[in-house]
Amino acid sequence: EKLILPGVGAFDMCMESLKNSGMFDALNHAVLNKKIPVLGICVGYQMMTARSDEGQLSGLGWFDAETIKFKDDSAKMKIPHMGWNYIAPKQTHPLVDSFRSATPARAYFVHSYYVKAKQPQHVALETNYIQDFASGMIVGNMMGVQFHPEKSHRFGMQLFKSFAEL
Repeated sequence: EKLILPGVGAFDMCMESLKNSGMFDALNHAVLNKKIPVLGICVGYQMMTARSDEGQLSGLGWFDAETIKFKDDSAKMKIPHMGWNYIAPKQTHPLVDSFRSATPARAYFVHSYYVKAKQPQHVALETNYIQDFASGMIVGNMMGVQFHPEKSHRFGMQLFKSFAEL
């Protein structure tokens, strides 16, 4: 009924593993043709973009976005971005509406790359680290978050609950 696309590791390794698993075409068919809801997490979210600075392979291209490496010329911010940070809802959608009532809503991040949306209206959640970035996107049945809901305590539990109830 629903799919979760997790990701741990490097972009190319994850894309290659997906293709080698024999699931690539089935996943595309389920998400693009059958419109089954999918939630991408961390690198799984990044794989939903067209490309990544981290590798050479193409992403799934479900989001009109790309994955960019953080750059901090001031050396004041550490990369990877690791730890708790605030998330701000930018869309009205059941997946993110619960974050509006949490003051402030937070999530746990571990990443050196961020998703840059080409269509600002697709940004569902926004976070600031070095710069503002799309910590979550939603386009139709496709949803993705950069943070780790499984490590984000009540905020992550609510995200999974909302996804399950879609």
